[in-house]
Amino acid sequence: MTLLIKLFLISSLGLGTTLTFMSSHWLLAWIGLEINTLAILPLMAQRHHPRATEAATKYLLIQAASTAMLLYATTFNAWSQGEWNIVQINDQIATTLIVLALAMKLGLAPFHFWLPEVMQGLTLITGLILATWQKLAPLALLLQISHVAHPLILTALGITSTLMAGWAGMNQTQLRKIMAYSSTAHLGWIIIIIQYTPHLAVLTLGIYVFMTMTAFLTLKATSSTKINMLAQSWSKNPVMATIMLLILLSLAGLPPLTGFLPKWLILEELTKQAMTALATLIAMSALLSLYFYMRLCYSSTLTLFPSMTMLKISWRRFYTKKAKILLPTATAVALILLPLAPLITALTRYYS
Repeated sequence: MTLLIKLFLISSLGLGTTLTFMSSHWLLAWIGLEINTLAILPLMAQRHHPRATEAATKYLLIQAASTAMLLYATTFNAWSQGEWNIVQINDQIATTLIVLALAMKLGLAPFHFWLPEVMQGLTLITGLILATWQKLAPLALLLQISHVAHPLILTALGITSTLMAGWAGMNQTQLRKIMAYSSTAHLGWIIIIIQYTPHLAVLTLGIYVFMTMTAFLTLKATSSTKINMLAQSWSKNPVMATIMLLILLSLAGLPPLTGFLPKWLILEELTKQAMTALATLIAMSALLSLYFYMRLCYSSTLTLFPSMTMLKISWRRFYTKKAKILLPTATAVALILLPLAPLITALTRYYS
C-alpha cells in the first residue's frame, strides 16, 4: 500500500469522525459512521494474510449489522415522532435499539465477542486505530442520547462489560486480544458514568486513549505480540520494558499513576448518586482486569519465557528513529497526570 493511499484512508477516517461529531441529523451521523467503516477496511486487509482478511470480513459484517439496526431505529423514531434530530429522540423503543446498535459498534459486552478476534488479525498500528479512533464517533452519539436512554440498560451494559472482559482476559496469551478486552472493560466504566456525569465520561475516554496509545506504541517498539515475546523485551530495551510495566499498572488503575484518576472520580460520583452497591461491584470487577495486567507485568520483568534453542531470538533490535515525540508525550500523559486531578476536573466541568 502506497503512502498516498494510506494518507487518503487516514484522511477519510478523520472526515468520517468529524462528520459524525458535527452532525445534528441522524442520516449525516450514519454517513460519517459508514465513511469510518469503509476507510479502515483496506487498512485491516493490507497484510494479505488470511487472518487479516478474516478480521476485515468480521468487522464489515458486525458494522453492517449494527449500522442497519441504527438506521432502522432512527427511521422508526422519525416515523413515530416526525423528528430526525439526534438530541430530540423521544421514542423509547428507538432509543433502546440505538443504544444496543452503538454498543455493538463499540464492542461492549455482550456484543464484544467480535473485537478480540478482529484485533488478533490486525497489525499493532491498525489495532491502535480500532481501539481508540474508531470508538470516538459512536461514543459521541451515545453521549448525545444518554439523557433519554434507559439507565438500567446503560448500567447493565457497563457492568457486563467490566465483568466479562476481566474474566475473559485472565487466560489470554495474545497481547492484542488482551488489549481488546482491556478496551471493553474501560468502555464499561465510561458507559456506567455517561448517564450521570457526561464530562467525566469524556475525561475517562481521553485518558483511556492516551494509555492505550502508549501501550500499543510500546508493543510496536519492542515487536511484541505474545507474552513470550514480551518476556524477551527486557533484553532488547530495558527502558521500553519499564515503560510497558508502568503503562500496564496505569491501565489497571493503580495509584499514583494516571489510570487511577478516572476510576477514583467515577467511584466518587456513583457514591454521591447513592449507588454504593454498584460502585462496590464495579470496583471488585476491576480486580479481574488487575490480575491479567499483573500477569503481563510479571512475565515482562520477573521471568524469562522458556524457549527452545532453535528459536530465533531477536537481540537488541529496538530502533529509536520513529515516534520520537508521540511516544514520550503519550507516556507522560498516561503516567503523571494524577497530581493535576483538581485542575483537570475543574476544566472538564467548566467546558462541559
